[in-house]
Amino acid sequence: MVRAVRSESESMVDSAAPLNPQAPAADHSNLRLVARMRRLLPFFGRPRWIWGAAAAATVLAAATEPLMPALLKPLLDRGFSAGDIALWWVPLAMMSLFAIRGACNFVAQYALAKIANDGMLKLRRAMFDRLQDAELALFTRQSASALSNTVVYEVQNGAALLVHALITLTRDSLTVVAMLGYLLYLNWKLTLIVGLLFPAVAIVMRLLTRRLYALTKSSQQATDQLAYVVEENVLAHRMVRLHAAQASQMNRFMALGQVLRRLAMKSTTAQAAMTPLTQMVVAAALSAVITMALWQSSTSGVTVGGFVAFIAATLMLVGPIKHLSEVANPITRGLAALERGTELVDHTPAESSGNHAPERAQGHLRFDAVSVQYQQADTAPALDHVSLEVAPGETIALVGPSGAGKTTLANLLPRFVQPTQGHVLLDGVELAAWQLKALRAQLALVSQDVVMLNDTLAANVALGADDRNTIDRSRVQGCLEAANLGTYMAALPQGMDTLVGHNAAQLSGGQRQRLAIARALYKDAPVLILDEATSALDTESERLVQDALQRLMVGRTTVVIAHRLSTIEHADRIVVLERGRVVESGTHAQLSQQRGLYARLHRSGFAQPDALSDSVAGELAT
Repeated sequence: MVRAVRSESESMVDSAAPLNPQAPAADHSNLRLVARMRRLLPFFGRPRWIWGAAAAATVLAAATEPLMPALLKPLLDRGFSAGDIALWWVPLAMMSLFAIRGACNFVAQYALAKIANDGMLKLRRAMFDRLQDAELALFTRQSASALSNTVVYEVQNGAALLVHALITLTRDSLTVVAMLGYLLYLNWKLTLIVGLLFPAVAIVMRLLTRRLYALTKSSQQATDQLAYVVEENVLAHRMVRLHAAQASQMNRFMALGQVLRRLAMKSTTAQAAMTPLTQMVVAAALSAVITMALWQSSTSGVTVGGFVAFIAATLMLVGPIKHLSEVANPITRGLAALERGTELVDHTPAESSGNHAPERAQGHLRFDAVSVQYQQADTAPALDHVSLEVAPGETIALVGPSGAGKTTLANLLPRFVQPTQGHVLLDGVELAAWQLKALRAQLALVSQDVVMLNDTLAANVALGADDRNTIDRSRVQGCLEAANLGTYMAALPQGMDTLVGHNAAQLSGGQRQRLAIARALYKDAPVLILDEATSALDTESERLVQDALQRLMVGRTTVVIAHRLSTIEHADRIVVLERGRVVESGTHAQLSQQRGLYARLHRSGFAQPDALSDSVAGELAT
């Protein structure tokens, strides 16, 4: 789980892995902006009538921009000089102009905000849906903080930046077009000088946009890594303090913080350079316009009103041009953030699923020469040609030293691990041919590593119910009582509607285990996997859990990963694993007489739990 932090902090960002290493590396800087934005159309392209309303309002608002300098010409030439303008006309014209422009801007901004929020919801749903059915290898390549940051924050920030930038781009582009049309109407010669602004601004934007995009991508990767370090230290805070590792963890944090700071300063430098460079171009063009207008005033009879209107319109171009020069950064940042989401949707493979979907399995299991190789080919396999058959309703116990492959064998059943060789069958049908949802509906798991959601007791017991209205409360009550939690639940102020907190941390270890048993009872699956649910409990808690487990195991095919003798006392058969192979199989009495590995483990009291080592290896499966 822990990533190595290299000594050269800059190299950490340069070598940061993309969201999905299997995705083809694309040089987005060489792609056209329109082509990149087209990928977002399935999420942000509908409904079209809202886009039409936004476009119409934006065009109308831009068309009103030249009317302000246009009012100055008659006001100066006819109002102040000739005095033939009615006084009521001035406030009527001004207020009407601003009312129309304000209403159009409101409609355009509201329409685009609706498009952005609706599209963001669609994209988040697609991303979360992909996370729900993604290959499990994704969760070994990416930390929880990186994935949650992409789904929640990056999409939100990206959509906000992009919509704001599109509003600015559309409105100011149309404003520039309208203003240029008015300037051409006033004086086409002077307008040609103003037209020199655009090639210069385009060159500045093109040069700095590429730089900003590269910096944005690097900043996102550095942010993910910094968030991961924080998450890791929050989760491991006790171990960090126990080993006095605060200083070394601070060094990791500061190294990544320095990388992020340098990238932020580089991005700020590139962004800040746009404004003064653009202003210099505008100043040069404006000075040339004024000089030319003064020269023409003596030869072509330019009026004061016409000159003021032209200068006002030219100055009103400065704001939109400045905004257009700055729009590259939010567009690149918004696109980069949203592309992280589309990459997750497009390039994350889903778990393969078959079509076999019976309502309830009989529980007949067969492992046919199954091998599992987690890492390189030169390492020892986790399972090496294991063949095993479990009859419906039979209880088998898997025992063996640490790293023998017990948890790996159990993880094959819900397809959390894929076999490298061989076949795993349920009721004579290979697991790959089962529909995943139907397959996992046949399995219930009670592990020593209990995972609970921050929800009510009832919701955790009835996990998988579509909503709270479909939960069978009387059934939940019976499951809690069968798991020896009836007295505990009755003492709670809200009963089964009490929130259990983050991963049920407010419950004791025994209560958490019994809550997991209640969940398995509610699911009522024909195949049960017990990953030593009593290995870390005190004697009294173990007795209560064992009592609940006996009720749970009745009538089910049960695979028990055993670390304690008390867990396997009632097993029909004991299977002994060593180095990924089945070395012994039989009843407790038979194996004890053989004086082999089981007899040695029995004398040691099964004191070497290995669930952690197997589960860590399982997470590395591809």
